[in-house]
Amino acid sequence: MTVRVRFAPSPTGYLHVGAARTALYNYLFARSHGGVFVLRSDDTDEARSSEEYQNDILEYLRWLGLQWDEGYAVGGDHGTYRQSDRYDRYREVARGLVDEGKAYYSFASPEQLEAFKKAARDAGTSPAYDGSAEPGAEEVAERIAAGEPAVIRFRIPRPGVTEFTDAVRGNMTFDHAQVDDFVILRSDGSPTYHLASTVDDVDYGITLVIRGEDLLSSTPKHILLTQAMGAEPASYAHLSLLMGPDGKKLSKRHGDTAMSAYRNAGYLPEAMNNYLALLGWSGGDDEEDIIPLSEMEHRFDLSAVSKNPAVFDPKKLEWMNGVYIREMDAEDFAAAVLPLVEEAFGQLDAPQRKRLDAILPHVQERTKVLPEVADQVGFLLGPLEGYDETSWEKAVDTPEGRVALDGAIAALEAVETWDTATIDDALRGMLAEEELSARKGLQPIRVAISG
Repeated sequence: MTVRVRFAPSPTGYLHVGAARTALYNYLFARSHGGVFVLRSDDTDEARSSEEYQNDILEYLRWLGLQWDEGYAVGGDHGTYRQSDRYDRYREVARGLVDEGKAYYSFASPEQLEAFKKAARDAGTSPAYDGSAEPGAEEVAERIAAGEPAVIRFRIPRPGVTEFTDAVRGNMTFDHAQVDDFVILRSDGSPTYHLASTVDDVDYGITLVIRGEDLLSSTPKHILLTQAMGAEPASYAHLSLLMGPDGKKLSKRHGDTAMSAYRNAGYLPEAMNNYLALLGWSGGDDEEDIIPLSEMEHRFDLSAVSKNPAVFDPKKLEWMNGVYIREMDAEDFAAAVLPLVEEAFGQLDAPQRKRLDAILPHVQERTKVLPEVADQVGFLLGPLEGYDETSWEKAVDTPEGRVALDGAIAALEAVETWDTATIDDALRGMLAEEELSARKGLQPIRVAISG
């Protein structure tokens, strides 16, 4: 059987790092097994879904290089791969389950449901709704015939258990006594997540569902729905959620989580992929942290994915980004930073461009994120706007600093051949004459020139 996995984001927000990691793991699993990576748009939340969010998801999947084989925006055998275009299919399945006695029309009000749960708690039994608050079959038929709105609930087989082996978390068992008869079709005819996602997984032939652990409790519902449809359930792998450095679930309070923010901040897609992959996956105990995407495509294995939470550490990501920047071809690095430099200083003329080209190899060795470059090279391209106060106080505003600057001016005015070796000799001679160490004699010059 061909491996088929899917990434199914809801276009209700921008692509964030947690969703990007889920997409990456699906992509890597498909590639490592010669399978198919499907992109689906779970856009049934019409009030919150937007084309802006949908386009952002597409843009940043492509930026990361996670090209999907089939699905939204590229096509395939299953239409548009947008859930909003498949409502008729979901209604067909829901009503078919009613006809087979596997689901039922529900008129239970919120007050009735709350009364059921309270009675169950008082009796020490499970508060999972079992349909016992519904009217009789004859009344249900009359109310449906009269056009009264009703939801459709899936009938959980009781007693019973659902067991499956999670590829990350191991053997899982869910007692049906703890699972509600859950709604699959709302009274307005729109599907719930459980119905739409399960029907799509069945129709699209998904063999493995890789998703976050926040959906683990939904898995018995999806398995039971799949079986009720007469299909073989997919396998499952539930990834741990990402945590911030404070040990709490990663969120905006930890800083930016949208992929766009990281690209705009100068992070490379190669570094993002590498870092996200290592948030839960080990490429091998004796391996380096730096693993290109092309290599991960061959090495990825779900058995090496940890079920323990992973901490998203911006400092580690910044370090890794610096590694990838240093490995860039010099011409590619120059092409990447030139727009950032010109955004800060305007279009460069020929002498400025020559100066920039001369210093970029040295800047590349110390850059962690691309926008840093403009700040580092600005002193070559125009007048200084000011001095870093700490640097000035530490290096220049000292007795040695004044001596070093006066001595450097005199030494450099005497230089006839303006090249590195001659300048170095002149400044080293000044240090010896003034009896200054390199730190106390050269740092003032650096601050005076660069700010």
